[in-house]
Amino acid sequence: METHTNAALDGIYGKLGIVGLNGCGELCRDVDRYLLDWRGCNDERESFLIEARCPRFGSGEGKGLILQTVRGHDMFIVVDCFNYGVTFRMYGTTVPMSPDDHFMDLKRIISAVGGKARRLTIIMPMLYEGRQHRRSSRESLDCAIALQELYAMGVSNVVTFDAHDARVQNSVPLGGFENILPAYQMIKALVTTVPDVRINRENIMVISPDEGGMPRSIYYSSVLGLELGMFYKRRDHSVVINGRNPILAHEFLGDNVAGRDVIVVDDVISSGESILDLAVKLHNMGARRIFVFATFGLFYQGLDHFDAAYENGMFTRVFTTNLVYRTPELKARPWYSEVDMSKYLAFVIDTLNHDNSMSELLDSSERIKNLLRDYR
Repeated sequence: METHTNAALDGIYGKLGIVGLNGCGELCRDVDRYLLDWRGCNDERESFLIEARCPRFGSGEGKGLILQTVRGHDMFIVVDCFNYGVTFRMYGTTVPMSPDDHFMDLKRIISAVGGKARRLTIIMPMLYEGRQHRRSSRESLDCAIALQELYAMGVSNVVTFDAHDARVQNSVPLGGFENILPAYQMIKALVTTVPDVRINRENIMVISPDEGGMPRSIYYSSVLGLELGMFYKRRDHSVVINGRNPILAHEFLGDNVAGRDVIVVDDVISSGESILDLAVKLHNMGARRIFVFATFGLFYQGLDHFDAAYENGMFTRVFTTNLVYRTPELKARPWYSEVDMSKYLAFVIDTLNHDNSMSELLDSSERIKNLLRDYR
């Protein structure tokens, strides 16, 4: 791969370099193609991608290698801490990479840069330990500690999407932190995939699955001009199962959903049990079609229970982004729609590389209104 000598490859801040860590290759290649096209680079040998590797020893230990110059570069390191599809050999056994392994590889690559880059930006779509963001008993504050580690290593900015609680940025008040909600891309995917959907107050409403998700649901309902409802999760706080208090019941607060389409908005589908419980309840309440918007789809308990719920008509479609690992089996499901974020991510990198304002990218309300105007 050639070094960046073409002036078209350079931003205002410095030469652009993108490192895609293990499992981010496809996403970074798509981003690279957009950037090369926008900057008028026609030579197929040109690329913004910096070749980097994190090989492992048989004991499971690893190291970070950067195989070309990064001196003076404005570097963007993309990491998917939840890509369990990447594996390595340890004591003769194939081991899937955990979030801790991915985060350690990120620190290895930052260490390999050795302070030679002009600026370092980390693009971490799903925030590492983002759900361990506050202390309610004598417990660790993993997300805050991870962010402080990154900034102590020389990182200037962290870009993430739909953080579970963006207030975790208060742990690094002097560092850059961009939290992006992919609302425009979700709505565009909905109207493209389901062309007969009617987005007005009479025919569709927005539902938050819990009180913690209300801010993102309020944004959707406000920009779309729709009614808003919420489920309250009644939990048994005396018991901890799989690291959480089990849900006893979902109590609904909101207007009548009977005969209406429903958009359930969440940040992440983990096991999917909670979302499916809500879908069953909404179906029994008379909802017409149920669409699920989740920025990240982990599905760590498999897809069978989603298949069964879909076959029984409990929901219509699930939308998640391509910002984290999706299995081939998930992509093949008839109820699944992938929301492509590669072009938007290229916009983010291009904007930051030229030191332009992020305001228009962070607030997509005008683009959503224009999209709906054209759609209607």
